[in-house]
Amino acid sequence: MTAGLVALAAGLAVAIAAVGSATAQGKTAVAALDAIWRQPDATADVRGTFMLALAFQEALTIFVMLISLILALKVTV
Repeated sequence: MTAGLVALAAGLAVAIAAVGSATAQGKTAVAALDAIWRQPDATADVRGTFMLALAFQEALTIFVMLISLILALKVTV
């Protein structure tokens, strides 16, 4: 019973993190494209900041996945 609940919680955590990350990445892309459209001279600066923001958003999702896997494996062992 406990292992099943932990597996469910781990799956929900990963799903929520993935949806949140995808939403944030979409908003980041829209903001970056809007900034480039308004000021084309700043394309290089915007692109660097955009890539850094995407990397941080993906890292948070990967951390949630790792924590969920650790919790799921700890309970089942």
